[in-house]
Amino acid sequence: MALMKSGWLWRKSSMLKRWKHNWCDLWIDGSLVFYKSDSRREYETRVGLKNSCINVKSGLECAGVIQPDNQPRENLLVVTMRDGSDIILCASSEDEALAWKLTIMEAKRNPVFMYDPNDNTYETVGVDAHNNVCVTTGNGAAHHVWIHHEPYNDGLGEQMAMGLLAGMVVGASMRSLMWMPFMFC
Repeated sequence: MALMKSGWLWRKSSMLKRWKHNWCDLWIDGSLVFYKSDSRREYETRVGLKNSCINVKSGLECAGVIQPDNQPRENLLVVTMRDGSDIILCASSEDEALAWKLTIMEAKRNPVFMYDPNDNTYETVGVDAHNNVCVTTGNGAAHHVWIHHEPYNDGLGEQMAMGLLAGMVVGASMRSLMWMPFMFC
């Protein structure tokens, strides 16, 4: 899955109505994920925006919303959901809030095409060592699917072989150094 935007945002919690500083990821499938830190080890909340978001407001459009301390109203961002609830966010600057608004609106309207590896109509184009773009022309329109391969999953056998080789070299050198004191007697 492709990442559209990520960064630190202030989020107003729904229960206690207090501001929390979260790392946010917006994925191409419309998932807005809030994490406790930028390491992305565990997420706090995941919100699907593709079908549930009906409106996005930023800056001075957010009337009646109280911003966090030391933040101007221009940094606010309000995402209105289909069930009537609001996700209230605050960016670090007015430009950042506008960038988040435009990216959320783009993620909401962009269709997501799933890649079927058994379908032979895809043409694979290598972008770099770990990424591919698969292109198909279905129904007269070109569909581009970005496939990201994690680099640490590739070449595990090669890494293991290099580790074993390094271990043998270190073992051989340690064995020869162990007999060194007896040579000078």
